[in-house]
Amino acid sequence: MFKHLKSDLPASVVVFFVALPLCLGIALASGAPLFSGLIAGIVGGVVVGGLSGSKIGVSGPAAGLAAIVLTAIGALGGYQNFLVAVVLGGIIQILFGLLKAGVIGYYFPSSVIKGMLTGIGIIIILKQIPHFFGYDPDPEGDFAFFQVDGKNTFSEILETVNNISPGATLIAVIGLAILLLWDKVLSKKGKIFQLVQGPLVAVAIGILFFILTQNHEVLAISSDHLVSVPVPEDAASFFGQFSFPNFSAITNVEVWITAFTIALVASLETLLCVEATDKLDPNKNVTPTNRELLAQGAGNIISGMIGGLPITQVIVRSSANIQSGGRSKLSAIIHGFLLLISVILIPRILNMIPLSVLAAILFIVGFKLAKPALFKKMYQLGWKQSIPFYVTVFGIVFTDLLVGISLGLAVGIVVILLKSYQNSHFLHIEDKSNGKHRIKMTLAEEVTFFNKGAILKELDSLPRDTYLEIDILKTRYLDNDIIEILEDFSFKAKERNIDIQLISKRGVVENPPSFIGFFEERPKSKLSLS
Repeated sequence: MFKHLKSDLPASVVVFFVALPLCLGIALASGAPLFSGLIAGIVGGVVVGGLSGSKIGVSGPAAGLAAIVLTAIGALGGYQNFLVAVVLGGIIQILFGLLKAGVIGYYFPSSVIKGMLTGIGIIIILKQIPHFFGYDPDPEGDFAFFQVDGKNTFSEILETVNNISPGATLIAVIGLAILLLWDKVLSKKGKIFQLVQGPLVAVAIGILFFILTQNHEVLAISSDHLVSVPVPEDAASFFGQFSFPNFSAITNVEVWITAFTIALVASLETLLCVEATDKLDPNKNVTPTNRELLAQGAGNIISGMIGGLPITQVIVRSSANIQSGGRSKLSAIIHGFLLLISVILIPRILNMIPLSVLAAILFIVGFKLAKPALFKKMYQLGWKQSIPFYVTVFGIVFTDLLVGISLGLAVGIVVILLKSYQNSHFLHIEDKSNGKHRIKMTLAEEVTFFNKGAILKELDSLPRDTYLEIDILKTRYLDNDIIEILEDFSFKAKERNIDIQLISKRGVVENPPSFIGFFEERPKSKLSLS
């Protein structure tokens, strides 16, 4: 695990700076204590990072669960009751892993996964624009189009024009310049620039800028535009920030409903993130999905037991890890320890970091996820790939992550049905003799109930006095629904003077009296023809 320490250590620092404001912002958006977001980030890094089979995935509190958490805390009568649901949700996730439910992640089309990455990249950039200019009414980590402050993504940007902070904007521009210089020039000049990452330098310059300008009339950065980590006065007050589940609420049906909701949504987000990060991974590692569900379940149990928010694998942190050169799970683990150590030892220093500098870091992350060239590439792949991709992107930008992915998946299924409808068979009119049309219908290798509509349409459109050849020589799978259609058609064919010739590996049969008897060797719902 320590083989790639030279790559993992600097990557973990970048992930730490990305994760810190998101942990706090998601807690704020969820209506939970700020420290609960940090707990989830620490557990997601140390515990889930250690148990996971993913080499580059990073876990922590997820924006997609913020609305669920906000509603549940009120509905369940308090945060401690909600923590019971988090623990139970973790147990349910472990059951999902034992039941091999991780296979679900493999059924999402590549175009939807690419759309998810691109949509998240765009929404990161759009959401960070106000923070870049020093306007922060909406908390970090609120990635939904309709925000918790009553505005939406674009109205917030328009509102920013009248609320620009000169100091925050200046240090954001300086930070962005440092990041671009480091990425494009200095990282290629020597190993020192690869070991010391640009984001670390940008944050250090940001802290120095805040200290030097805090009494300046124009360039001073207000406290509401700085990271806001809880600062304990002593050890007792630090440990007093932890909350514990009220297990007397376990008999409440609403707690169980919330637990199942958390388990389902968190598992789905994790599996989608696993698919996405595996695609981004330059080393093309494949994450064992069932093990990931077990790791996430264990993480949620521990997080819930000590007062943390629900955990999922998160694409923003994972992509930052990949882009910064993370090679193994050590990067995620170190980032968790960095969160833990920093909130204990240097919370006051963390509270000097301008959010605008962190926005500059996230700009780079977002741009690398949503490169403009990808839109052109997906368009060139044709409508079957481009439409689900674009729908997913716009769905994420104008709704939220889960809704956007659901829309993309729905469109992807429609595309599959359309292509299945079109490709179920081929019709060839060969000749016309003896007063009869001669038509050949060749069925595809796999024909399912999706193809019923197309086959019914073609059979019903056959004219009277037709000689129909049905060729199933290459058909490897024929659904029982299709056999029933052919059985019904053979009865109607006599009334329309249509003769049928069935061509298969078993021979040629003229006007078969029963398709069911011909195809089936023993009763079963679906047939495999070899």
